[in-house]
Amino acid sequence: MSGILDGIRVLDFGRYIAGPYCAALLGDMGAEVIRIEKVDGSEDRYNVPFTEAGEGAGFLQMGRNKRGMTLNPTKPEGREIVRALVATADVVVANLPAPTLATMGLDHASLAAVKPDIILATASAYGSTGPYADRVGFDAVAQAMSGNMYLSGDGSVPMKSYVPYVDFSTAALTAMGTVAALFHRQRTGEGQVVEGSLLASALTIANVPLMEQAMLGPDRVASGNRGQTAGPVDCFRTRDGWIMVQVVGDPLFARWARLMGEEEQWTQDPRFDGDARRGEHGEQISERMQQWTEARTTEEALEVLAEARIPCGEVLSPQQALENPHIREAGFMQEMDYPGLAQPALLARSPVQFSGVDTGIRQRAPTLGEHTDAILRELGHDDASIAALRAARVV
Repeated sequence: MSGILDGIRVLDFGRYIAGPYCAALLGDMGAEVIRIEKVDGSEDRYNVPFTEAGEGAGFLQMGRNKRGMTLNPTKPEGREIVRALVATADVVVANLPAPTLATMGLDHASLAAVKPDIILATASAYGSTGPYADRVGFDAVAQAMSGNMYLSGDGSVPMKSYVPYVDFSTAALTAMGTVAALFHRQRTGEGQVVEGSLLASALTIANVPLMEQAMLGPDRVASGNRGQTAGPVDCFRTRDGWIMVQVVGDPLFARWARLMGEEEQWTQDPRFDGDARRGEHGEQISERMQQWTEARTTEEALEVLAEARIPCGEVLSPQQALENPHIREAGFMQEMDYPGLAQPALLARSPVQFSGVDTGIRQRAPTLGEHTDAILRELGHDDASIAALRAARVV
């Protein structure tokens, strides 16, 4: 089955998550992706290590559906190889600071001098304008600056999300922009720069509370798991665990009140008229829901709530998530062998599925420099030339 981006070549110079996962999503859609990293391996290859050679979980996830080569673009011979690669490519992905891009010959002007219709997909911490443009930053910094950390936790200390949602959302949005740029190029013949930023992504996700603050000035503070704009929205203890319940909108609230056996009491009280007021009085609603859940096991509570069509789910540990029958059977995860692993790694497939194309994981992440020689031969290098490049640590 052909992919949506069959025939598109992507050079992945990305690091950590935002760039590499953007390239991985393009690879999922059928693009040929070449992952290019430092001669001794880039730092993100070894983050959260668990293979014999030290490769980490993140690299196995980000490196799927990619070929891999090593290269030092700062050496003259390396710059020549970059130019040769760019001449064959459609997209360059590089979430690197602007000065580094220029040093490596990966700024758009340098790329376009080789291939005028090239698309550069890049991402930074703060964007390319404004007083913070030259600063570096990671996911949690953007979480902090968007208001999210201030509004998360119990209010005693700011609390970040354990998982790096800003990195992944930036990668996904940049991949979307890259596909749009390819469509634009198909119509006009023009290449361009696609620019994502961590802070822009974080502010987008936090836009509703930021807009509310600008317009109404409620000065909200953290309230743990309890939602502040609807109810019941909270995490509730059961007899043997925890569940999350999220009731938003009058129809759902009426169903919830009916389930409690107190429809008139809750729906006729003006304090609970509309989501906003229910959010203001959320503690009382959560107290009532807690009385209901603590008398039931997690399984019992979820069964009744699901039958009533009320959004809910169990709070799972990572191990429980791996064992959850729906997660296993719905095909969200895919087993993948990798050299040095005692058992296959469980990788999340592309989160977007298509009815007409397969976006599954076709090949594992590459070992360090696994395809370097093959790619160099495609560019016209012979064995002697490759040996000389290795001796000089260009590759």
